[in-house]
Amino acid sequence: MNEIIQMPARESAGLTAAEVHRFSAVEIRQRVNLVQEVMQGIMKRETHYGTIPGTQKPTLYKPGAEVLCVTFRVAQEYRIEDLSGPGVARYRVTCVGRHQMTGVALGEGVGECSSSEEKYKWRGVICKAELDATPENLRRKKYYKNGNTADQIRTEPADLANTILKMACKRAMIAMTLNVTAASDIFTQDIEDLPEELRPQEQSQAQAQSQKAAPVPHDPALSAHWITQAEAAITPDALTEVWKAGVAVINDAKDTTAYDLFKAAVVACGVKLKATEEAKPESGDVADQQPEPTVDEEVEFEETPE
Repeated sequence: MNEIIQMPARESAGLTAAEVHRFSAVEIRQRVNLVQEVMQGIMKRETHYGTIPGTQKPTLYKPGAEVLCVTFRVAQEYRIEDLSGPGVARYRVTCVGRHQMTGVALGEGVGECSSSEEKYKWRGVICKAELDATPENLRRKKYYKNGNTADQIRTEPADLANTILKMACKRAMIAMTLNVTAASDIFTQDIEDLPEELRPQEQSQAQAQSQKAAPVPHDPALSAHWITQAEAAITPDALTEVWKAGVAVINDAKDTTAYDLFKAAVVACGVKLKATEEAKPESGDVADQQPEPTVDEEVEFEETPE
């Protein structure tokens, strides 16, 4: 009788066919869509991710990274390097993401943390006696943006060793998650770990408006000169030419007050010239029918460079 023989999986360069499978553009799009669906349908702002002031993309937090790992069935494997030395606790961690069903390594991320970082290196004093008992080289005065100060002393690295290790693992795990799920175009990372003064600053529109340069002071001589020119015009055409020339000069000077005064004077002169023209005897000469000066167009003054 014929026997059914199961052939082993075909291999290429030591890898099975499944391991060398290339994702199509449709499959990549599906993975990206899945990340976005999880973000919108499962994750909660300020729990799984959050937007740090001054940044554009939301920052992925550890709970959010865990949700993505569950979604894509990614297990974490950590490799830890102890780089600690005298007076400092420091760890570098590599987090390898493996598929939970096959054990295939999907990607990795690296994270590091040290007790010499600003947020771990110093702590507030309990009382003045503690500050006085601390050597000069182990204490300092911390200055804040609002002008306040606070006395601080150095922390004991041994008290922070576990915290430092876990923080390094967290950073590595988030980095691995972003790499494996290709979610870096949606999320950033580690911004929440930076001190406020080291975070990237991006002005909001309101802040930019409040920091605009002060208006250019009014130059009375400028407005007086062009008002005199307007009053000296004896025909509508001449007044129109004065208007165009004056606007060009005032626009360069960015003097909005001079512009308003000049415009009012041109309008008044235009009304006067029109009344004069209407009082003249009617004539069939087309040349006597002069167009009125146009002053309706507004002038945009460019912002003064900071």
